[in-house]
Amino acid sequence: MRLGINLGYWGAGMDGDNLAVAKEADKLGYDVCWAAEAYGSDAPTVLTWVAAQTERIDVGSAIMQIPARQPAMTAMTAATLDSLSGGRFRLGLGVSGPQVSEGWYGVKFDKPLSRTREYVEIVRRAMARERLSFEGEHWTLPLPDGPGKPIKLTVHPQREHIPLYIAAIGPKNLEQTGEIADGALLIFPSADHLEDTAIRYLRAGREKAGKTMEGFDVCPTLPLAVGEDVSGLADMFRPYTALYVGGMGSRKQNFYNQLAQRMGYEKEAVEIQDKYLSGDKKGAAEAVPHQLIDQTALLGPVERIAERMAAYAAAGVTTLTLAPAGFTLDERLTALRAGTEALERAGLA
Repeated sequence: MRLGINLGYWGAGMDGDNLAVAKEADKLGYDVCWAAEAYGSDAPTVLTWVAAQTERIDVGSAIMQIPARQPAMTAMTAATLDSLSGGRFRLGLGVSGPQVSEGWYGVKFDKPLSRTREYVEIVRRAMARERLSFEGEHWTLPLPDGPGKPIKLTVHPQREHIPLYIAAIGPKNLEQTGEIADGALLIFPSADHLEDTAIRYLRAGREKAGKTMEGFDVCPTLPLAVGEDVSGLADMFRPYTALYVGGMGSRKQNFYNQLAQRMGYEKEAVEIQDKYLSGDKKGAAEAVPHQLIDQTALLGPVERIAERMAAYAAAGVTTLTLAPAGFTLDERLTALRAGTEALERAGLA
């Protein structure tokens, strides 16, 4: 099992620290460094900055938002980043959510599965430097009855095939991801529930495409905090968990809330959402069960983290992405180093 890191969103006041974390991960042999975007920092700019100041580690978007860019623009960005980084770019895509898609980008959040499928097909054709033409429900290239003609990408990516990942949570999206992507970006993964909440759907998609799980990258992100007080460490992530389970998306379209319910937290997920949407963020954080946090994060001393890593590997994870937590840079770097130590203790390095 490989290790990655996720820097999250740039511009949150830890930018200098984030770069130091990325450089240390590069030295420690971490496999990939991911960066996110929502409605603040964009992922490609951050990844370019990181790639320019690292040597070996891959850089990946987790995610580049589908409603933010035309697919041909995404292909251009991916090819450019892959070329500039010396073949170290991984393209992670996702539809985002209805509030961001419609409120920030002005793009209707409808038919996300067919939209994703068409988007991936266009991106792949463009990155393969085919003369680009496509007829679908969401995109038609070139536009009919106009001056446009099929043209091809002028930039040559470093590699013939840039790995393409999709952020997936729901069963149908997971199945389609297994069918059309090279990897899946997962959030709030529990090793105990991973087969039922994700792997079996990914496997079904691979089978639909006539493939096995061999070579497919199952890549969940987990917060990482090192110390003896597991309960105290879990409390650090209460606001984070409450934000996603309670406040991401709308009441009817919160994929993270639905995931928590599929993990057995039906009553708790409803309570967290009710409190968060009513403005009681503190109450929502207090309503998050300790077990939910502990199941979806790596908490405790190195020995305990090593045991949890072994459980994730046994569940089918191939790249475990860590978000090292801490109030200072030294604490985050200590957590990062503990990640590599735990991987070695688990016999997974």
